[in-house]
Amino acid sequence: MVFPTHRPRRLRRTEALRAFVRETTLTPRSFVYPLFVRPGSNVKEEIRSMPGNYRWSVDLLVDECKAAHDLGIPAVILFGLPETKDEAASGAYDPEGIVQRAVRALKKAVPKLLVICDVCLCEYTSHGHCGLVKNGEIDNDSTLELLAKTALTQAQAGADIVAPSDMMDGRVGRIRAELDAHGFTHLPIMAYSAKYASAFYGPFREAADSTPQFGDRKSHQMDPANQREALREIALDIEEGADIVMIKPALPYLDIIALARRQFDVPIAAYQVSGEFSLIEAAAKMGWVDRERIIMESLCSIHRAGADIILTYFAKDAARTLA
Repeated sequence: MVFPTHRPRRLRRTEALRAFVRETTLTPRSFVYPLFVRPGSNVKEEIRSMPGNYRWSVDLLVDECKAAHDLGIPAVILFGLPETKDEAASGAYDPEGIVQRAVRALKKAVPKLLVICDVCLCEYTSHGHCGLVKNGEIDNDSTLELLAKTALTQAQAGADIVAPSDMMDGRVGRIRAELDAHGFTHLPIMAYSAKYASAFYGPFREAADSTPQFGDRKSHQMDPANQREALREIALDIEEGADIVMIKPALPYLDIIALARRQFDVPIAAYQVSGEFSLIEAAAKMGWVDRERIIMESLCSIHRAGADIILTYFAKDAARTLA
């Protein structure tokens, strides 16, 4: 190699040149905005560990979703805080539950917005676990029935996508069968396929009031040390009927996103979770990082690794930056 012949810096000299050869391009069309909905009216309750994020009553949630859609964000995903909790998570599959009411309001007010519903029981159980507890353990197969009922009531309310996040074995197939049996063959499933037992979920558990009252979630969420297992989980979900697969969290698992992108020809989502959000916000508040630059760099890295869809609490901020 003759040194003067190869000068990669030639294409970095100006912003116009850098943009001209840029390999990865973010747009707001890739973003899903996670939102928390709670009972009441005219309620906007800030989440202490997630500054700038709120628990919304349905009336104000509608306004927030209109604002997000106006920024070019195509989708939101809803997490509910019910009026009451019980061991059977009855608020999750109640046709008049908080998420079901929110879906109906959003589809009426912002019909072009994609409304995704998280399908899990942890926000609705009195013990905070993702399924029915029997003899001190989560019972997989009986939990599947409640997950299927939850997805069905969400579909009946008007959800555009259901997203099972519980990590029970067989839940995608059971939900697909339930939806199909009731005429919802058109409704996509976005499966949390490789969801790790991560320390990055702490702020979310405060936001959704879903901290387990005993034990942990390591019996069903994945071991952070495992890579090949993630590919097996994704393959099983696709076989059961998942239309979109998700890796969660995003930044600590970019290798999983990249492997999945190479191996599977389906849309891949990644969730930039609450802990990732809060770490960036805390560092920015201390003046240790440039907030806008680190937000955009982190989102770019997730997209570059292979995620087509990014669930992020920075959706509105990033959309404004990209405008």
